[in-house]
Order: sequence, then structure tokens, then C-alpha cells
Amino acid sequence: MPTTVFRCLLLLSLAIAHGSGYAASAHEQEQLSLIQQQLDIIERLAARAETASASEPDNRYRFDYTRLIQDIQRIRQGVQGYLSPSRAQPRDPSELVGDYRLDTPSTEPSP
Repeated sequence: MPTTVFRCLLLLSLAIAHGSGYAASAHEQEQLSLIQQQLDIIERLAARAETASASEPDNRYRFDYTRLIQDIQRIRQGVQGYLSPSRAQPRDPSELVGDYRLDTPSTEPSP
């Protein structure tokens, strides 16, 4: 009987320790939720800016909004993966690009 109780307590403590090792604290979950909301706002602002910049096609350099939005989505996936980890698949180790300048080819021929 004491062995059965000991085993039950051991299993319970392992389950608690295992669960708490992956769960973020309530404060951290709240902060990460705010980060996700801010990422949504930034993504919407980037989409608006991209639409507005389409009216100025003659600039030599343009901002690469597509790459920025991909990086924002990647950050969002990382935060979500932390909040609800999946043990079935390994993490993708690729990094953010960080370079958002596009060179626009000149429409005028060079002399």
C-alpha cells in the first residue's frame, strides 16, 4: 500500500513538473498576447504603407513589405509556438531576414 501511494505521488509530481516546465506564467502569457496584438497592428500598417507606396513607382529604392510581413508572421509563429509548444515537430532554425530595401531597376538607359 505505501508503495502504491508513493508511486501515485511520484507520478503526480512528475506530471506537475512536466506541465509547469512548458507553461508560461499568467503575466508572461498576457505580455506575449499583447505582443501578438501589436504584431497584428504592425502587419496592418505595413499593408497600408505598401498600398500607399504603390502610387510612387519611380523611386530607385523601395521598402520590401512582403519580406517584412513574412518576418512578422515568423515572429508570431514563434510566440505562438512558445505559448502552445508542439512536441511532434522540430523547430525551424531559419532566421529573420532583416534587410528590407529593394533596388528598383532604372527605367532610363545608362549613358
